[in-house]
Amino acid sequence: MGKKILVVDDEPDLLKVTSLRLEKTGYEVYSGVDGRDVLEIARRVMPDLIILDVYLPGLNGDEVAKILKKDNKLKHIPIILISATTRTLDLKAKESGADGYIIKPFEPEELIGMVEKILG
Repeated sequence: MGKKILVVDDEPDLLKVTSLRLEKTGYEVYSGVDGRDVLEIARRVMPDLIILDVYLPGLNGDEVAKILKKDNKLKHIPIILISATTRTLDLKAKESGADGYIIKPFEPEELIGMVEKILG
């Protein structure tokens, strides 16, 4: 398997489609549906990248990103924020320390392109 990616989104259809597309591209994919999942799964599997919806039950994605970036064991993991709310996404990405962001809805190729750019 390829590099590990954690995808977290509370929209089941988007989570499924995104995960399948990443798997077909050769990545090992883990998934979660809320902010607390991110922290638990990230500590357990140490992913190479986290794709994180901004608006999640429990903790919002940008809040989770800030927590991850303060954790010495996890701060090196790149984060891509995704959201349908375009007005504040750029600011949320900058403030949270995310490495990039994509506006929903997005084409799978757009996501794969950013993933490959970040992971090299």
